[in-house]
Amino acid sequence: MNDDDAAPKRGRPRKETRREEIIDAALAEFTENGFDRTRIEDVAKRAGVAKGTVYLYHTDKAALFEAVIRARILPTADAIDGMIDSFPGSTEELIRAAFKLFYARISSGEVPALLRIFVTEGVRFPHLIEFYEREVISKFERLIRRIIDRAIARGEVRDGPATRLPQVLVAPAIVAALWQITFQPYNRIDVETFFEAHLDLLFGGFKA
Repeated sequence: MNDDDAAPKRGRPRKETRREEIIDAALAEFTENGFDRTRIEDVAKRAGVAKGTVYLYHTDKAALFEAVIRARILPTADAIDGMIDSFPGSTEELIRAAFKLFYARISSGEVPALLRIFVTEGVRFPHLIEFYEREVISKFERLIRRIIDRAIARGEVRDGPATRLPQVLVAPAIVAALWQITFQPYNRIDVETFFEAHLDLLFGGFKA
């Protein structure tokens, strides 16, 4: 009997749990070793499967890395996407709820660890940067754009340079993530305090 024929774990199909175990193992390997030095056989060993089993789910290492990004970062975007149109509160409340999800991911350590790969290895592996911009950055930019358009339509913020460039509004969150992988051991910042400072700066700058 092979791995995928085993009994379902906690009532879930074995194939689904196996896929998640491979993603978890890949995340750990990429975090510890970066993209270049991560090997499929090491991912397989950590996941407790044969090397060929990894290839049943992912064609190569790049596809595996992309799957990790989709599994660990895109659910946050999906959660924000789901709350925008039906959110009953003010724009300030909506932004606080949306950004809180992102800052929670920063606190987990996974997002900074993955960002480190783009910062340190992106020049050598530009296809990773292209993928992240297409699949992640562009999606978050569209979400911020929707929040801004909603706010302007409700008369809650004034249109201006900041509202026309979503990157400016999320820039402090990116700085917080990068800080975690660079200066945090030497100059520690509290992520929750940084979050509140970000919102204070944001709302002071573009409220109507």
